[in-house]
Amino acid sequence: MPLVAHNDLPTFERLREEGQSILEPDRALQQDIRELHIGLLNMMPDAALAATERQFFRLIGQSNQIAQFYVHPFTLAELERSAVTREYVERYYEPFETIREEGLDALVITGANVTGPDLASQTFWDPLIEVVEWAYHNVSSTLCSCLATHAVLQFRYGQQRRPLGEKRWGVYVHRVVDRTHPLVSSVNTRFDVPHSRFNEISREQFTAAGLHILAESDEAGVHLAVSPDGFRQVFFQGHPEYDMISLLKEYKREVRRFSAGERDQYPPMPESYFGVQSRAILEEHKERLMEARDQGRDPPAFPERHLLGRLDNTWHDSAEGVVGNWMGLIYQVTHQDRRLPFMPHVDPQDPLDLAGRRC
Repeated sequence: MPLVAHNDLPTFERLREEGQSILEPDRALQQDIRELHIGLLNMMPDAALAATERQFFRLIGQSNQIAQFYVHPFTLAELERSAVTREYVERYYEPFETIREEGLDALVITGANVTGPDLASQTFWDPLIEVVEWAYHNVSSTLCSCLATHAVLQFRYGQQRRPLGEKRWGVYVHRVVDRTHPLVSSVNTRFDVPHSRFNEISREQFTAAGLHILAESDEAGVHLAVSPDGFRQVFFQGHPEYDMISLLKEYKREVRRFSAGERDQYPPMPESYFGVQSRAILEEHKERLMEARDQGRDPPAFPERHLLGRLDNTWHDSAEGVVGNWMGLIYQVTHQDRRLPFMPHVDPQDPLDLAGRRC
C-alpha cells in the first residue's frame, strides 16, 4: 500500500518522479484500508535535511505492503537553522505540540551533527529527551538512527558513546545474531549496511544495558538491537536508509574541505564502497589536486560523473526487509493483538499506551 501525500511536501513529488506509488488524500479516504501514522523527527543539519527526509520516506514507502502510511515530519526548534530552512520547516513540517496532541503509531528519530563529545551538553538534548520520553509511553515503537541511538543509550540505559579515534565509514558486512526475532526472521542472514560515524556504543555496552542484539559486524560493531521488551525501542547504529550516492557525496564534501584548507589531511576513502576502477580514478584526482595546490592553481573538478555508474547498492533490499518487518509489527500491535508473543510482560505501572491514535 502506498504512502499518502497528506500535504504538499516536495518529497512526495520527488518520489512520484522516481516511480513510487503515492496516494492522494481523497483517494485514500475512499479505500477501506487501515492507516498508520509514523512520525519522523528529522534532526539533520540544513544541507542534509531534505535528503534524509526523502531517504526515510522512500524506505518506509517501499517497505510497506500492509496499510496506508502517513508520515509526519517534525524537528526541534533548538537546532540551528538558516532562514531558508526555517521557512521550509514552518511550511512543511508539523510542530511537536500537534504531533503529541494527535498521536502517532510509531516514530523514527534521525541522527544529527553535534559539537563536542558530551551529548547531554547539546542545545537539543532536553527537547530530544522530551520527545523520546513521550514516545516511550505513547507510541508502539521508536526506531532510532545513529546519533539518536547514542542519545537514548546514554539517557535511558546509562551507556555513553566512546570515540573511535578515526571516522568509521564505508559499507560493512553484517550477520544476523538472532534469526528468531521477527524483525530479521525473513532477512538475509548476511547483509551489508553503510556506516558513517566517529563514535560508537560497543557490543559490551549494548549487553550491559540489557539490550538484545540482532545484527552486528566484525568490523563495524553492532548495527541492530532492540529494547528488553523486544520492540518498543529499535536501535540502528548504521545507515541502512542511505541512498547509493550518499557516501560518494560525503566523500566529495570531505575532499572539498581538504582543498579549502578546512581539514589537514586528505580524507581516506569509505571502505568497501568504491570498486577498483573508481579507486584508481579517485587516486588520480588526489594526485592532480595535490599538484594543483602545490602550484597555486585552482583544484580540478571532482570526478563525480565518472563514478556514478560504477556504484553498487548492496544494502537497500535488506533495509527494506527490516523496516517492512518493523511496520508489520506496528500494525499487529496497534490494530490486532496489542502485545506480540515475543514481547515479555512489562510493569503495569509502565504500560504500552496505544490510545489516542489518529484515525
